[in-house]
Amino acid sequence: MERRSPKARPRRSARTAGSSRPTWASRPSCEPVVALLELRGVDAFYGRIQALRGVSIDVGQGEVVALIGSNGAGKTTTLRTISGLMHPTTGTISFNDRDITRVGPDKIVGLGICQSPEGRRLFPRMSVNDNLMMGAFTRTDRPGIASDIERVFVLFPRLRERRNQIAGTLSGGEQQMLAMGRALMARPKLLMLDEPSLGLAPILVETIFSIVREINSQGTPVLLVEQNAHKALEVAHRAYVLETGVIVQTGTGKELLESADVQKAYLGM
Repeated sequence: MERRSPKARPRRSARTAGSSRPTWASRPSCEPVVALLELRGVDAFYGRIQALRGVSIDVGQGEVVALIGSNGAGKTTTLRTISGLMHPTTGTISFNDRDITRVGPDKIVGLGICQSPEGRRLFPRMSVNDNLMMGAFTRTDRPGIASDIERVFVLFPRLRERRNQIAGTLSGGEQQMLAMGRALMARPKLLMLDEPSLGLAPILVETIFSIVREINSQGTPVLLVEQNAHKALEVAHRAYVLETGVIVQTGTGKELLESADVQKAYLGM
């Protein structure tokens, strides 16, 4: 576990001998085995207000990486810079060894980075099935689309039951499931989840995080932004703590769960 200054440069990623896949138990540090997404020294502004200060994070192949912090810490802004909705003033962002710092959101989706946004942002007057199809709007492989809809229904059985129901009439938990399912329909190489547990009943929070684990176990890397620090750290291989736009601490999920600073600030202990 590390506490770091805003401009500290993370250690270089390491590979596990004989394999390109993560081997969590054998890693000597909290660095990813194979870096998929890399942010280096990212600054971002809203007008004259600086929202991110020297943010450097990595997401490795096969990982769940959590970004935790209080409201207004810069978590969603970090996702916006990755998705191309805003561009850093300084720093770089790379994905699959390609510089995407100035790439627009349409091309970001085409590269395989997909987001389930805070607030879900569904098409409320369209059916569940049509919302899922909107997630596949860039695709032309009909058999693959049909297969992926079935995969979504296996992950979220409630959506199968409500496939013809208007999305705006779903419960909050069902809408969150639909937002995640819609993102999966794009076959993401990286899935970004922004506050997936926000406003949900405790039993549905458990369900959502269980599904995050399952999505990851099927091979999809996940970047998870979440105010529910305890649940996020339970599912995360690694995590970063963001405070007022600065990464102040990083470590494995287990290390941060055991950190006195994190316990005091985010876990109510």
